[in-house]
Amino acid sequence: MIRLAILLSGRGSNFAAIHDAISAGKLEAEIVAVISNRPDAGGIARSLELGYAAHVVDHKAFANRAAHEAEVLRLLRDANPDFVVLAGYMRLLSASFIEAYRNRITNIHPSLLPSFPGVDAQAQAIAHGVKVSGCTVHFVDEGLDAGPIIVQRAVPVLDGDDESSLSARILEQEHGAYVEALQKLSGRRYTIDGRRVLFS
Repeated sequence: MIRLAILLSGRGSNFAAIHDAISAGKLEAEIVAVISNRPDAGGIARSLELGYAAHVVDHKAFANRAAHEAEVLRLLRDANPDFVVLAGYMRLLSASFIEAYRNRITNIHPSLLPSFPGVDAQAQAIAHGVKVSGCTVHFVDEGLDAGPIIVQRAVPVLDGDDESSLSARILEQEHGAYVEALQKLSGRRYTIDGRRVLFS
């Protein structure tokens, strides 16, 4: 069973999907901490309702990013997770933070990377006229949405789509994709070859 620390900034829908998969016996994992940089995050309220060790580390209360990350890292050391799961965590991580959990920080992005990294990925997909988009679960490295890819799921871009409708369709797949990625990481050995994650 793997130990997961969830970092989130918003409503926490991917966190909820992971919790539901654990509760249903579909994912052999334990959520050992939930950390948010926003005190008003819906996900942190939900995590408290569910009885998790939940922490608010408001980045606005710290003098700089280094001080904020030091407190987050302290909480992570106490929780001792196998993986740090970014679930809508809207903070860029420093190189030193990434190094502390190298190849153990996961993120989900609403595009088929390497296409459309960064913000507004769904709007980028619409603007470029692609016929297929989707979501990607990947390890976090120092590049922008550039780490080794664990799982991808494709979603058709329909002629009538706008950013909102495409985002909703991708989000449905995100929930399953994140659980699938964590299932793979919990139950199989893996190696990393460049940007590829190889499972054996």
